[in-house]
Amino acid sequence: MQPKHTVILSIQIEKNNGGYLASVPGVQGAFAEGDTIEEAIFNCIDVVKMISVYRSERGEGLGFNEVEWTPKTRMTIAVPVGVD
Repeated sequence: MQPKHTVILSIQIEKNNGGYLASVPGVQGAFAEGDTIEEAIFNCIDVVKMISVYRSERGEGLGFNEVEWTPKTRMTIAVPVGVD
């Protein structure tokens, strides 16, 4: 099932104890760690989804950068991928 709404996130990445920490400024509790940048980003996205579901159950939204998802919606994203 396609989501009805999508949120455009800005994710900050920083080194953290041998791994990486990803966080979303403006969303309280939206942070996660990972051994790689990619893992930290995807873990953080999972956390944002959980926060979004929780807020939705309370009648709240994330409150920013929401985009309605339709069959004609197209997005371009940049994802860092480590290569050797």
